[in-house]
This record gives sequence, C-alpha cells and structure tokens, in this order.
Amino acid sequence: MFRGNLTALVTPFRDNIFDEEAYTRFVEWQVREGVHGLVPCGTTGESVALSEEEFQRAIEICVSVAKGKIPVIAGSGCNTTEKTIKLSRIATKAGADGLLIVTPYYNKPTQDGLYAHYKAVHDATDLPIVLYDVPGRAVVEIGVPVMQKLSRLPRIVGVKDATQSLHKPLQIARMCGENFCQLSGDDGTSLAHLIQGGHGCISVISNIAPRMCSEMHEAWMKEDIQRAQQINLALQPLREALFCETSPSPVKYGTELLGFGSSQVRLPLVPASPSAREQVSGQMRELGLIS
Repeated sequence: MFRGNLTALVTPFRDNIFDEEAYTRFVEWQVREGVHGLVPCGTTGESVALSEEEFQRAIEICVSVAKGKIPVIAGSGCNTTEKTIKLSRIATKAGADGLLIVTPYYNKPTQDGLYAHYKAVHDATDLPIVLYDVPGRAVVEIGVPVMQKLSRLPRIVGVKDATQSLHKPLQIARMCGENFCQLSGDDGTSLAHLIQGGHGCISVISNIAPRMCSEMHEAWMKEDIQRAQQINLALQPLREALFCETSPSPVKYGTELLGFGSSQVRLPLVPASPSAREQVSGQMRELGLIS
C-alpha cells in the first residue's frame, strides 16, 4: 500500500506561527521532485508542538497539493489513547489516506498495553494504520509477537521501523507476512532495510534531497543495485549532518536555505547551532543542492 520514498515533512514557522504559505510551496516542490508519499505532523513535523488547528491545516494542505496522486499519511499518535483517537479522527476529516501512530511515549506501557492501545485506536477509526516503532524517542519497543497480533487486525497495514535493527525486518516479514508494509524510519539504514525485506522509507533527508532519495528507491525497484548504492553513498555525509543535533533543527535550517520558510523550531527545541549550520550548508553545497 505504501512504498518508496515518503518525506517526513517539517512544519515551517514564522514568528512562532505556522507558515502556511511556505509550507504549501514546500509540499508542492516535494511533489514536483517525485516523492512517493507525504507524511505531515510526525516527529520531524514537531507534532507534539502543534495545536489541533495547525495539525488539521497541515494535513489539509498536503491533501490539497497531493490531489490523490501520492498518499498522505498523517502522524496522529500521542501518548494517550483518547487523544490519539481524537487526532486520528481530525486527520480522517482532513482527508488523509493513512495514519502513522507512534507508540505512547513517557507512559512506558507493557506489550499488553501497546496491543490494547493500538486495538482501541483501530476500532475507533477508519483509515489504514502504520505503527511507529521508535524506542529512541518513546522508550518502549513493539515486540514482534505483538506486531504479529496487531497485523491480524484488518486496517493495521504496516510499521515505520526506527529501531535501526536490520534483523527485525526479517522477523516481521516471517511473522506478519510479506504484504505487511515495512517502512524504515532511519535514513542511514534505509537501503539495507530494503534488502532485508522493507518496502520504503519515511525520510528526514528527503526534506532536503527529495529527488535523490526517490531515485535511490526507484533504482532499487528496477533492480539497479549499483545505482542505488551510488546514491546511498553520496547521501550519507548529508544524513550525518542532519542528525548532528536533535532533529528537526538541522533539517529545518536546510529547508530555510532552500527558501521554504525559516529555521525556527518551538521550545524546548532550539535552532541549529553555528557548527551544525556549517555542516548542513557544506554538505548541501557538496551535493549541488545550493550554490
């Protein structure tokens, strides 16, 4: 259902207000550059810092620009089940094609708690659900046995795997089936994840280099492994620069250099440091993304 290069979109702010004009231009550019999907309001989009009104508008803009040509998967997860359901219903009303639902952070639910949470959201909503497994941010990890159990629910269709494990995709494919959509949540291992049975990547670096990221995935789909490896190698220094400090501060500086709004982030995040900015701009010049 979802495959290839999907951009985990940043949310531009100006004077701490959602910059809808810059965001619209940015999403239009992403579509022109050939991305295979759009993911608004995820971690990279500073979802936890958005109001419900901003959350809804970000999704509505993506849907309007995508025009049904590529899918829009809205990050509607929260650390409470009740609010996750509320946000998921707002995303549905806004026209999203799917929901990306992070594991409840801070609460540290057990595996039984994770199952109960996702089942409750599934039963209260109507769209396809992609689980978001990111223990580096949420502390808890979705065990493969629980994922297998969740995969039997009709609208839980896949997982965004940000565990950085290259063993887990094989386990998931074996226990959840090859049709269970596996999307990498880690740019650095995205090509390796495809080799291990993945179907695509929800990408941070695609905010800056969407065409190159999409071409890497298309090369893989065409079985042009050498070309995919060449692009993967070329992108690696920029990936490292974009994660030299807490994301999305560095990547928002990159989108500012491209002309899509400011690099402002909302507290408790702060803008990228001078050192991080130098790394990001240097790698963008190296790839010819800016002059």
